Amino acid sequence: MIRLDHVARPRPGFGEVLLRVAAGSFNPTEAALRAGLLQAFLPVELPYALGWDVAGTVVETGPGTEGIAVGDRVVGRLDGGGAAAEYVRAPAALLTAAPRSVPLADAAALPVAGLTAWQAVFEHGKVTTGQRVLVNGAGGGVGGFVTQLAKYAGAEVTATAGPRSAAAVRRQGADRLVDHTAGPLGDALDGPVDVLFNLVPLSPPDAAALVPLVRRGGRIVSVATPVEPSHDAGVSAVHLVARNDVADLAALVGLVDAGAVRLDISSARPLSELAEVHRLGEAGLIRGKVLIVP
Repeated sequence: MIRLDHVARPRPGFGEVLLRVAAGSFNPTEAALRAGLLQAFLPVELPYALGWDVAGTVVETGPGTEGIAVGDRVVGRLDGGGAAAEYVRAPAALLTAAPRSVPLADAAALPVAGLTAWQAVFEHGKVTTGQRVLVNGAGGGVGGFVTQLAKYAGAEVTATAGPRSAAAVRRQGADRLVDHTAGPLGDALDGPVDVLFNLVPLSPPDAAALVPLVRRGGRIVSVATPVEPSHDAGVSAVHLVARNDVADLAALVGLVDAGAVRLDISSARPLSELAEVHRLGEAGLIRGKVLIVP
């Protein structure tokens, strides 16, 4: 159950700052956390304050903080949660300057989804100019960033999306769009791809069906259902759980300010509607990123 509580304004501890939150954003993994699906590697104690993405303004600094000052506009991923609030304590080491080219609240769309996409494309997918890339599930928050970053890397991108997300995925630069509701994915491709990004939960048979879509020597990066190709397939695969990396986040901020990456924000909802946002996310009815605004 999600409920709103009135609590005392926190004070920053050593190496921490206090942020006045401009916005957080919803991530489907938070719904999975609530369902107990992440307990094995992300145990939490109740009550737990939701909110991993945060964009805000520093209003107080604790002892031992360097390179950050009251008034700074920052963005970051808070692995301990708590961004679904008016104020939140945050380790200064997890924050970087927010993009200057977008409203501060919009920057909250960036950390979790953006870091996942950055590490998928550049670290694990190793996408390079001229490669053929398939983004399976491009209509979600991670998918939008993967599509844009793969294009930035110089790839030819085919993306799957339903009718509700098609226009947004085209705006994000996909060279070819495949309606995932129209039939088997393999029937819509004109040959194997170099790198396949899987961003949707799949049954084991559907996950296995992705392997023949990738050429021998190619790669599969999945942030949802693990894909396990046989040795004979000649395809490598990794199941990605993104790490919190401020250097990667700062690089993403730079691409936003350079106009190379756009933030796909479908709506902004007040904190009082957080439970409803989670309900919509659990039903698969959210496209892009939804901001949570105090």
